[in-house]
Amino acid sequence: MADKFDVIVIGAGPGGYVAAIRAAQMGLKTACVEKWVNKEGKTVHGGTCLNVGCIPSKALLETSHKFVEARDHFAEVGIEIDAPKANIAKMLEFKNSVINKNVGGISALFKANGVTSLEGKGKVTSSTEVEVTDHDGNATTYTTDNIVIAAGSVPVEIPPTPLTDDLIVTSTGALEFTEVPKRLGVIGAGVIGLELGSVWKRLGSDVTVLEAMDSFLPMVDGAIAKETQKLLKKQGLDIKLGARVTGSEVKDNEVVVKYTDGDGEQEMTFDKLIVCVGRRPYTQGVIADGVGVELDERGFIFVDDQCRTNVPSVYAIGDCVRGPMLAHKASEEGVMVADIIAGHKAEMNYDAIPSVIYTSPEVAWVGITEQDAKAKGIEVKTGSFPFSANGRALANNAPEGMAKIIADAETDRILGMHIVSQHAGELIAQGVIAMEFGSSAEDLALTCYAHPSTSEAIHEAALAVEGHAIHMANRKKRK
Repeated sequence: MADKFDVIVIGAGPGGYVAAIRAAQMGLKTACVEKWVNKEGKTVHGGTCLNVGCIPSKALLETSHKFVEARDHFAEVGIEIDAPKANIAKMLEFKNSVINKNVGGISALFKANGVTSLEGKGKVTSSTEVEVTDHDGNATTYTTDNIVIAAGSVPVEIPPTPLTDDLIVTSTGALEFTEVPKRLGVIGAGVIGLELGSVWKRLGSDVTVLEAMDSFLPMVDGAIAKETQKLLKKQGLDIKLGARVTGSEVKDNEVVVKYTDGDGEQEMTFDKLIVCVGRRPYTQGVIADGVGVELDERGFIFVDDQCRTNVPSVYAIGDCVRGPMLAHKASEEGVMVADIIAGHKAEMNYDAIPSVIYTSPEVAWVGITEQDAKAKGIEVKTGSFPFSANGRALANNAPEGMAKIIADAETDRILGMHIVSQHAGELIAQGVIAMEFGSSAEDLALTCYAHPSTSEAIHEAALAVEGHAIHMANRKKRK
């Protein structure tokens, strides 16, 4: 008879492994099921994020950024070196070492917290049972009082560009190129497309991004999106908006892509093509027929604000439920669910989830945009500040970008913060904390910031909400 658990988590990605660790910390007998195996056939934890997503992509983004700094910008600050060369094999070796360290860290945390690791594919067969099929095809059924589905997501594939060997790939394949493609096509100007396009552009590719939508980064505040598009274009990314891909053909080890735009039918030839048109929930085969867990037509599991499904004792978190497909969102949902199972009151503030695009400069935001506010009939006031007027940004030789704060016109409560700058992903935490505590723009304006620091741009943007910015001319009159 297999062991009985208080909690079984299906999936050891950022949502699942965090949920499992938290549940174990709460004194619950916990198991976590994971089917992912590496090239050596060994089960690894961390899911997409640690193995083929967030972590490896950031390793390549950082190394490619350092390469461009050395090649193009060291001389500007007085560092003279011979022309640097990009060693792709060494970069991939570094990326893989980062993955291994993170994956090994999770396994150690499972052991330290007493989480039982179950290797194989998990399937919910009832509200109290999980079947685990190991890599040899042997199935074992475990009983449990609670189930947390954290199965994650997979890249969306589209009919016009079927994946082909290493020529037409998803984001996973784009992290494994062993040489720099001369002509690289990217379908989709979202977060993943812009990040991967940036990596290979810095390393020498001619990159063309084909985006079906007519607007650029519609989820970002208009002013920030416009500035970002300008900066990426300056770096050489050719971003074609309103370009809908209609077909592709592989011939002579090249990819011919057909698309339509405002001028009609178009055609481009690439050495590699990355398909980055989004992700879909990985829920097929995770829940047996008859269990009763409701899914929508796209495969997302229906949950309430506390991630409960319609079946008692069964929860679902992360990419397989509503909301942004973000690792940190999944992790916080995992903590919330574990606390609820342990008998504590817990909830999550979905209005204060940050998003980051790790291009250079980075783009980060939290809360609503000015356009969102207008569409919802919310009267707002805004304050912006350019990093070109920030002393630390100038000293860092990184003056590009701006910070913008959106506040309620009546209450002054901060409703959103949007940044494009060096380290925007770090700076945005100020906006998240401010919104979590219900801060006003005045609260940030009255806060003492370290000088010199790039954080001062946030301070100045908060001051600018009422026309009180110190280090730039204010457009609005002081009150």
